[in-house]
Amino acid sequence: MKTKEMIRRGSDNIFADIGVNHPERVQARAEVMFLISNIIKKRGLTQKQAAVILGIPQSKVSCLVNGKLSNFSMDHLFELLNALDTDVEIIVKPKTKAEKSATTHVLQVAFS
Repeated sequence: MKTKEMIRRGSDNIFADIGVNHPERVQARAEVMFLISNIIKKRGLTQKQAAVILGIPQSKVSCLVNGKLSNFSMDHLFELLNALDTDVEIIVKPKTKAEKSATTHVLQVAFS
């Protein structure tokens, strides 16, 4: 007997698709973690070397590069970016009339 599988196209935010509370905030945190992981990778740092630079245990670097979201607040991630000589700017602005609700986004400048 064959069963039909329903396939549904997701949105741009997997966290919204699976019903996570505050999905845009969680998505933003995931994007910042990915950015930090990429900086570590581009610099060719080992987890041990990154741990020294970031001032955290190597086990936390492992959690960071493996996307363990619950281990890091956005504030802590900003501190880690600063430790990697990366500036963080926060822009707060009113939502546009076209938007249903205010949102949280991460915009990044291209790194060389």
